[in-house]
Amino acid sequence: MRQIWIAICLATILLVGRPIGADQEQKAEDAKSKAEVLEQNASAEGSKTSPSRSKIITKPEAQAVDPVGQEPLEDAITCLSRTIYWEAKSEGAAGMEAVANVVMNRLGKEGFPNTICEVVTQGSEQGTCQFSWWCDGRSDDVEEEKSYTIAKEIARKALNRQLTDRTGGALYFHHRKVSPNWSAEYIKTGEIGEHIYYKPHDDSAK
Repeated sequence: MRQIWIAICLATILLVGRPIGADQEQKAEDAKSKAEVLEQNASAEGSKTSPSRSKIITKPEAQAVDPVGQEPLEDAITCLSRTIYWEAKSEGAAGMEAVANVVMNRLGKEGFPNTICEVVTQGSEQGTCQFSWWCDGRSDDVEEEKSYTIAKEIARKALNRQLTDRTGGALYFHHRKVSPNWSAEYIKTGEIGEHIYYKPHDDSAK
């Protein structure tokens, strides 16, 4: 009798587990599809229109993407979330949102690419990264689940145009502990967390 009961429990787990896994995969695919459209709209010059309710990425959809932080950097949510995580995971929500602001501010601007993954990996082929985490020689896999969950939620809001720009339109930032030569060429827009933010005088890349 006990063996029958165990067999029934195992069968139930398998039957229930399959739809849950499939549901998560579907949510991830839905999120990636929505993100691609939102990314295209954000990169279009002058596009400031907020997406309709049916087109925004939901919390469950965003969290289903790259669940353990080890997937390839091939979609907007993963690329933006990893950048937020690695650049500002110890700074709290404000610092993480500011990094997201910079990525979104660059998207489609003159001198910058039209996709988030290209923005965060720009320059790597010349050995000069725009975002240091991308070419620091270390693993890009996530180490802290809680911080990555926050990063994905911020990435979701950024793509949905639900984030306030804390940086005042910044396109660049650097850590407080360094003082790069290029910073003298730009307008300082603010200090958030461990970073100082800037924008060029003509609002384009240099």
